[in-house]
Amino acid sequence: MAKRSESQKYTAEQIQVLEGLEPVRKRPGMYIGGTGQTGLHHLLWEVVDNAIDEAMAEFCDYIEVVLHDDGSVSVNDNGRGIPVEKHKTTGKSALETVMTVLHAGGKFGDGGYKVSGGLHGVGISVVNALSEFIRAEVKRDGKLYVQEYVSGGKPKGAVKAVGAAKGTGTKITFKPDPKIMDTVIFDWHIILDHLRQQAYLTKGVTIHILDQRKGRLEDQEKGSHGRDYTFYFEGGIKSYVEYLNRNKEKLSEAIYVERKDENTSVEIAIQYADDFNEHLYGFANNIHTVEGGTHITGFRAALTRAINDYLKKNEMLDKKTGGVSGEDVREGLTAVVSVKLPEPQFEGQTKAKLGNPEMKDVVRSVILEGLKTYFEEHPTDGRAIGEKGLLAARARVAAKAARETVIRKGALDGFALPGKLADCSSRDASESELFIVEGDSAGGSAKQGRNRSFQAILPLRGKILNVERARLDKMLENNEVKALVLAMGVGIGEQKEIERLRYHKIVIMTDADVDGSHIRTLLLTFFFRHFPEVINGGYLFIAQPPLYKVEKNKNVKYVYSDKEKDKAVAELGEGKINIQRYKGLGEMTPKQLWETTMNPEKRTILKVEVEDAEEADKTFSMLMGDEVMPRKRFIQLHASKVANLDI
Repeated sequence: MAKRSESQKYTAEQIQVLEGLEPVRKRPGMYIGGTGQTGLHHLLWEVVDNAIDEAMAEFCDYIEVVLHDDGSVSVNDNGRGIPVEKHKTTGKSALETVMTVLHAGGKFGDGGYKVSGGLHGVGISVVNALSEFIRAEVKRDGKLYVQEYVSGGKPKGAVKAVGAAKGTGTKITFKPDPKIMDTVIFDWHIILDHLRQQAYLTKGVTIHILDQRKGRLEDQEKGSHGRDYTFYFEGGIKSYVEYLNRNKEKLSEAIYVERKDENTSVEIAIQYADDFNEHLYGFANNIHTVEGGTHITGFRAALTRAINDYLKKNEMLDKKTGGVSGEDVREGLTAVVSVKLPEPQFEGQTKAKLGNPEMKDVVRSVILEGLKTYFEEHPTDGRAIGEKGLLAARARVAAKAARETVIRKGALDGFALPGKLADCSSRDASESELFIVEGDSAGGSAKQGRNRSFQAILPLRGKILNVERARLDKMLENNEVKALVLAMGVGIGEQKEIERLRYHKIVIMTDADVDGSHIRTLLLTFFFRHFPEVINGGYLFIAQPPLYKVEKNKNVKYVYSDKEKDKAVAELGEGKINIQRYKGLGEMTPKQLWETTMNPEKRTILKVEVEDAEEADKTFSMLMGDEVMPRKRFIQLHASKVANLDI
């Protein structure tokens, strides 16, 4: 390999040194995960975390978050207030040090917190770096101290006392910098859900949220101006589990166990519902560990053992299944595992997974001891939970036998593919597309209109099984579900191998009517519950077939809404205009279906994404579960938003 010219020297002058908060502005994604909506709200969580830390240390019982009309947001607490005296190392006030120096704060060594969520000490300084301005107000020693920062963290002046003040606390007001952030508009519902969760995790603290924004048309339409919520939960995570299960039929009351010592605390709330899915949420120092960690590993192992111990003690073990597995006891489980510890070891700045090895055994012993006591004191609940686990175990054994009949062998060679599948000739998954089409009529048009080299068609007859209320063995008895599993080629359940997915675009293509919407919802439920990897990998899409064909002479326009139809009519001018309403894909010719819905160069397809897994889970449970009243309330609330309803 030839060497490059020596004229291109690599010297000390080429080493760039970023001082102060410059590294954050240069590489914001390293600190907040990105500059989109998630990163924007991460800025707010960093400020809220500081207030929550004061609450966990029992110095604060009130937190207020206010969204202002100018795009800024305030977080106010009645904690101790950030110190304002001179810091011996930096020579600046402690407030300015915390606000402008990375890795400075009361969360290192023998600082002001035994337990905190803001482990890395970069929180408030990162927010400062990525803000157009920040105003810090501190109440301490009977005085109100103020300091402002502009242009990414530059102090406007020294901290100064501006008057007298009652009590103590800190108020941070910041406005995200639009030159750095892709979006600076906070989402009310994301904030509401996050702060509700924090209130559950910190029992006894009041969290008040107020939206003062006005002027933006979309906010006015949603009625955002003046929205005002207050959260306070004396029951803590036990109340949280009851909230998560509020639309489900419960097998028992919520079980709560806890253990606290000088340095750590463990709180666990459990409730079983007549459901087939697991809803497990882990937290470490109030931070949602979405990827789990040692506390979750300890919980799962102990839960399985505790239920098996109960079954054995009460002579309930099934000879065929030989006890219950971890998979069995997770069926229908809703649980919150919250641990607090002095020095949590998180993986990465986003703190998605807890790594402290000691927490595995701590949580394990707490749940074993707690469930043993609870089952002794509540034998009826213990029997109901044990029997549910045994039922799941029997279903698992039956499902294994059924699954062995559909697990695909030699998928790329075409073996075991469903007969109704019109496969594509390409074997490159990255370019292959699978259209899931409603009915044989639409399937016929799609098969004729497609590009056979990379587009496959799978027609479904009628509505597939509602998998929200079905175990795996029952699912695999359904021909439409079985055909879809076979076509994807990844298997299902424990033997699922998502890397074997045969198509990297799976497109749901249904009619623009009530039945089509229902089938689409059933398919979305199927993927969300059993193939979340397909959604998370960005492989699932929804086709957008036209609603109308507007034609005058030989001038044809395909439109996708009534608004577009009216616009097309106006553009074509009055006269003899032919308007055709497509109620089904089968009404289109193969050529029309290709031109409007399947041609990659002209079509519109929507990627399916899950922004809030907890909210999505709640919605699927409500729409597809057994409880009628929550679904009825949802329909009544949203019926007015449906523009076209064919009955």
